[in-house]
Amino acid sequence: MRQVLPCLLALLPLFCAAKLTVQILNPSEQAVGDAVVYAEPLAGKAPKGKLTGTIDQVNKEFVPLVSVVQTGTAIRFPNKDNIRHNIYSFSRTKVFDLRLYSGTPSEPVVFDTPGLVVLGCNIHDWMVGYLLVVDTPWFDTTNTKGLVNLDNLPSGDYSLRVWHPYQSAEIPAQKIRVGPGAETHFVFHMKLSPPPAAAHANY
Repeated sequence: MRQVLPCLLALLPLFCAAKLTVQILNPSEQAVGDAVVYAEPLAGKAPKGKLTGTIDQVNKEFVPLVSVVQTGTAIRFPNKDNIRHNIYSFSRTKVFDLRLYSGTPSEPVVFDTPGLVVLGCNIHDWMVGYLLVVDTPWFDTTNTKGLVNLDNLPSGDYSLRVWHPYQSAEIPAQKIRVGPGAETHFVFHMKLSPPPAAAHANY
């Protein structure tokens, strides 16, 4: 019994964790993909999650277009094209410059401040990517159905936030409370502006 009890206590947070499902729709009730959804605890400090990530360059585009990571994450930027790229950002959250390269740079870029990072390429002006750095491990981006599932969310109070690079207005955060083992569903409506036109060139 003495050996079983510690095991049960270790598993208790998993049994008590909640599941949060969020769907984002536009005013016409159509799904919004590539939107960021994240839950910030209102009390205490959020634990650290996975602190590594990858943003690819494929066919002269950033893949994925929209990424979200926790503060302190180290991201690699593999170039999978047969031409060289020069990836950079002048965003206040993180300024960096990966000089003209092929393959994968030897050192990742660490994003240690929360906020938005807009990515670009000095060679291919139409290449734009978006990285949101958040102070929580509970996040994801919506799929083609506009859905996100945040599993293993400890019970408690959270600020639930959503964001998209093309949103026409800021969406107010929602204060939510999740109970032990609960399954909660939220729907947000978001109006998007047209994305910037991409003009590919032969270089």
